Amino acid sequence: MRPLPLRADLVGETPYGAPTDAVPVRLNVNENPYPPPAAVVADMAAELARALPELNRYPDREAGQLRAALAAYVGRGMTAANVWAANGSNEVMVQILSAFAGPGRSVLSFAPTYSMYPVYARDTMTAYRVADRATDHSIDFAVVHREVAAEPPAVTVVASPNNPTGTALSTAEVVQLHEAVSADGILIIDEAYGEFSTGPSALDLVPELDRLIVVRTLSKAFGLAGLRLGYAVTSADIVDALRIVRLPYHLSATTQATAAAALRHCDVLLAPVAEVVAERQQQAEWLRGRGVPVADSHGNFVFIGPLPDSRGVFTRLLEQGVLVRETVVPGYLRVSIGTPAENEAFRVAFGRATTTTGAAS
Repeated sequence: MRPLPLRADLVGETPYGAPTDAVPVRLNVNENPYPPPAAVVADMAAELARALPELNRYPDREAGQLRAALAAYVGRGMTAANVWAANGSNEVMVQILSAFAGPGRSVLSFAPTYSMYPVYARDTMTAYRVADRATDHSIDFAVVHREVAAEPPAVTVVASPNNPTGTALSTAEVVQLHEAVSADGILIIDEAYGEFSTGPSALDLVPELDRLIVVRTLSKAFGLAGLRLGYAVTSADIVDALRIVRLPYHLSATTQATAAAALRHCDVLLAPVAEVVAERQQQAEWLRGRGVPVADSHGNFVFIGPLPDSRGVFTRLLEQGVLVRETVVPGYLRVSIGTPAENEAFRVAFGRATTTTGAAS
């Protein structure tokens, strides 16, 4: 068979994906461990039933009702004109880069961070530049200014809370980043885990910072990862730019109906967040009590390391039916916060794994 005429930059690439081993305790993809309650499911199903008889028609290409519902959830004086929705925050990110980056332009981020950022850049034929974070995983502004001076990025993306470290930005840091990069580009603050953070949100700054886009999702705190709904909150002008590059009818009628119904139940869906945050603290304290380094986290996960034998710990956890995430940072693991029973299962398995390997010593 002849080789396919694949784009040169895609030759040798493999599809993105986290392990999906069929084990009893899966704590590797930062899912909310609590499914939507029965009453919420019933309302979503009823809304879906109302949409199904009209599937012969295209959906609302502007997703007006859904965007208005998202704006009401966000508050802060936002309207539907300030919100853009797509199939997960992944599609939102690709649309932003399609509009503001692309060939001959670059996107800048700071490692370690979310492993999909270079993929978004590759897929939009944007140069990906990555600089190191400080040793405490914060943003080093001397590095920011050096990178911007060397080549002003078209887009700068910073996750807060950061995945995999859990590090969150302060309001002052977001303002400082915007000042550094907005003369020639756009600043994205990726708040996929924003509802789990006890700190401020960059959403507060959207009314005053004209080149700021805050990206959020219903996948994490809302416990709706299977719905695939992400959104951006920004100026109306930026939303209009994203409308140029969106594919026609990119959000199905079923997604719009289900998501709008879910947003009517924000308080119920977000109720478990407080428990997840408490469990996160308990998990971190237990690990530190064993002498295991753990970064301060504002997400629904903890970043563990450095470990002398992280690969050995990962393998021994998996052998006990507990799946965590090996990160791009050598010597570090990331464990999602699950139910109390799942978190206890992790602790038991981790204790055995590190006792056997000596990895926590």
